[in-house]
Amino acid sequence: MYRYTDFDTAFVAERNRQFRQQVRRRISGALTEDEFKPLRLMNGLYLQLHAYMLRVAIPYGTLNSAQMDQLALLAETWDKGYGHFTTRQNIQYNWPKLGDVPDMLDALAEVGLHAIQTSGNTIRNVTADHFAGGAADEIADPRPVAELLRQWSTDHPEFQFLPRKFKIAVTGSANDRAVIKAHDIGIQVVERDGQIGYRVLVGGGLGRTPMIGKELADFVPQADLLPYVEAVVSVWNLLGRRDNKYKARIKITVHEHGLDEIRALVESRFAETRAAFGGHDVALFEEIAAQFAPPAFRNAPTEVYDAAYATDPVFRAWADTNLSAHRIDGYAIAQISLKAHGETPGDASADQMRVMADIARRYGHDELRISHEQNVVLPHVHKSDLPAIHKILKANGLATANIGRISDIIACPGMDYCALATARSIPIAQEIATRFDELKIENDIGELKIKISGCINACGHHHVGHIGILGLDRAGVENYQITLGGDATETAALGERTGPGFSADDIVPAIERIVEAYLEHRSGREESFLETYRRLGMAPFKLALYGEETAKKARAA
Repeated sequence: MYRYTDFDTAFVAERNRQFRQQVRRRISGALTEDEFKPLRLMNGLYLQLHAYMLRVAIPYGTLNSAQMDQLALLAETWDKGYGHFTTRQNIQYNWPKLGDVPDMLDALAEVGLHAIQTSGNTIRNVTADHFAGGAADEIADPRPVAELLRQWSTDHPEFQFLPRKFKIAVTGSANDRAVIKAHDIGIQVVERDGQIGYRVLVGGGLGRTPMIGKELADFVPQADLLPYVEAVVSVWNLLGRRDNKYKARIKITVHEHGLDEIRALVESRFAETRAAFGGHDVALFEEIAAQFAPPAFRNAPTEVYDAAYATDPVFRAWADTNLSAHRIDGYAIAQISLKAHGETPGDASADQMRVMADIARRYGHDELRISHEQNVVLPHVHKSDLPAIHKILKANGLATANIGRISDIIACPGMDYCALATARSIPIAQEIATRFDELKIENDIGELKIKISGCINACGHHHVGHIGILGLDRAGVENYQITLGGDATETAALGERTGPGFSADDIVPAIERIVEAYLEHRSGREESFLETYRRLGMAPFKLALYGEETAKKARAA
């Protein structure tokens, strides 16, 4: 994984020094909150409902054990003993005191972490496939590309005051685990005639105007990627709407101008940026890629794993749901669920962070990933170590066997923390998870992804949930809209709204009726919820939710 250079260390230290002075001026009253706001946003500091919130970047979701240990230290020293992992592979601290934030940033810098560009109208933390480097279906590790983009975009003089925030995601596989079609730019590693290149998508995004990204280029050679991406952002920086922040994202620019016009403008600008780069980025990419060499995988028997799988039903259930195929025989990718039934999705205590760090150090080649699904991944685990790992996880409340199941819910902080939220997300997620745990039908249901947002900004990605839930304010009362059929993968789709929303008291029973309809109408146990929905459409689910009259109207429409 990438290690800071002397330049990186000096850059972050200077930014922290500057911000320490800015915080002192705010506390003294020399700066008003309005004057301080753009300065704190440049350093990942938000003002939420009850307190400041510090958002720490975890570039492309990759951590080592020392970094995870340091995140635990921040949680117990300057927060309330926990952190919240987000859908952008970041971690948020919801209760820091303003005067402590510079010390938190200095502590992060000690282990090569920072909070730069985790907020503001700039290029945000570049995300990547959380199985990067280990996935059996991977063409190439996407993290060197993500690191190249991170270095290029950090403090980029042209892109610090963009029309709006800008998000980039990279995947190394045809199977999209990075949601590239819901990003401003999505990049997919592809291979053509034995050469590595990139498919580039543009104009995806969720929020109040959700759109699926469109293909801008089907193959950009490796040596051309950085100047090509710069050309895309440069074109949008000039065309993007600054008169209306709700129409400022690149998805609106692409919609208003058309993909063909955008492509022509990008190609024209690319001719200039390519000449200006002069190939210097190619050498930098090679230096970066060398730091992502695979670990020293070991060849060992797997009898311990095989025996545990055959004799321990609890371990077998965990292995069946939380393990994925690795590219190396004898290894697996293990996902640690941060979605224990009834708990806050994405939260981890300081003690749990240390447990995960210790597992990575002892058994996982000192690597961890944070997934956009708010879980933690051990990307390289030998199967012979999995029974011991499971035992440790179980003792620390981290062995929930529900990855991809109905209780593995993505949820934004909602009105419990966020100043923008119009409804609660966390309690709804907790109630749904608890209810289906009581029913003991999660495994029968199979893969079903619920995503919950507490406002139209869609930080919970509800538009691309198999079942999406959007919390809104209706005359001072929380109201929850349901969408069905969303998909965050390579077959990405936006969910379709079912009809009128439901109260906080009625939303869990409504979800239960949807699931009952699925179980009744699926063609067999192997047909997933999404497959059933795509085969039958909305009608049987409307009938389950609202009754015969609404279902008739749906069929007539």
